[in-house]
Amino acid sequence: MHYRYVLNELRHRQQRMLVNCLGIAVGIALFVSINAVSAAYREAVSLPFKNLGADLVVQRPEMRAMDSGLPAESMRGIRLPISSQILAARDLQKLQAAPGVDALSTALLLWEFDRGGFRTIMGVDLTQPSLGPIRVREWLAQGRFPNRAGEAVLEKHYAKFHNTRLGDSVAIGGRSFKVVGLLEIKEGSQIAAANLYLTLTDAQALLGKGAESVNTVYLRLKDPALLDRIKAEIVQALPGASVMSSDSFLEVMGGVSRISDQFALVVSLVALAGAVFLIIKTMLANLVERSREIGILKAVGWTGADVRSQLMAEVFVQALLGGVGGILAGYLISYLLGHFSIPVATPWEVNLMPAFAKDTASAAQTIRLPVHGSLRLIAASLALSVLAGGLAGYFMIRRMEKMKPADILRRL
Repeated sequence: MHYRYVLNELRHRQQRMLVNCLGIAVGIALFVSINAVSAAYREAVSLPFKNLGADLVVQRPEMRAMDSGLPAESMRGIRLPISSQILAARDLQKLQAAPGVDALSTALLLWEFDRGGFRTIMGVDLTQPSLGPIRVREWLAQGRFPNRAGEAVLEKHYAKFHNTRLGDSVAIGGRSFKVVGLLEIKEGSQIAAANLYLTLTDAQALLGKGAESVNTVYLRLKDPALLDRIKAEIVQALPGASVMSSDSFLEVMGGVSRISDQFALVVSLVALAGAVFLIIKTMLANLVERSREIGILKAVGWTGADVRSQLMAEVFVQALLGGVGGILAGYLISYLLGHFSIPVATPWEVNLMPAFAKDTASAAQTIRLPVHGSLRLIAASLALSVLAGGLAGYFMIRRMEKMKPADILRRL
């Protein structure tokens, strides 16, 4: 292979090289951007669970509303959400003993309706510091998290709306609680977003249905890869219970997320295939233009193998340059898209809003797509660009082998 000749050929035929590099770059850019955005979608819908350190959330809907369609008994004062009723002690035992479960944390979610409006209250289990709503203490803006009876943390915007400051007292269920902290809910944490946070013991006392009352269980698995199997086993062991994972969010996010999740690879490969097809056509057209050059090279002693290696070297250099450019362009497009917010709808089972809001309000929050670089995607993109170059080179060589030097030289 004549390396100097390869470099001179690429340098002196810049327009042809630019066209071929751009063709590969466009295909690779589409491949990278589609797959990067798809991965960002999957990460976005997993954020609510990732922020809580959980893989699964288990609740039990109210049987009256689910079976008979009858309205709830009362909407005044402290009550349980329609979608989250008390879990029996035997249910907790089954969850604790479920194969594959590494850790379990409980919480008590309450609603309170009074003349001042509606608010959500989260009773937090302090015994599992790395699992469940206890992790919202990492987002404290002021003060500390409750660690004894009679203390509460307020969500920052809720406190501002009600003109409540650190050290003030708030009335919850007829009892007075001292505000010891203010926090700002992190993006993508809607399943743990409440207006007020208390110790689990205080929340149970407000409900008045026993010291063991809990209605939400957070599970961390030993092997997240077994999530679907363990989820199915829990659904079978606890008939009527709601078992949510990040897949539950994907199911309510609509067509864009399903397309990006299921067809991203197919769409990006089709785009890449279209780019390769255009490159092949361009290179074959260029080969016709270079037929005189090839004839002269063979006439002065170049063998067919020499010409083939020369052409393949040019193609692979162009493919690599196009691949690198496509990766840079693809990630640039992805990061620009990452500055836009997308709606992440909350499954109704873990929605903190009252049941009557189901038909009148959208249980969605917006979140920016968390686009990150991926070594695996970069390596796959470079491999595809080289493969595309190899494919284009193969067709060029097949066409070249049909050229006869004598016929070419006669036309000179």
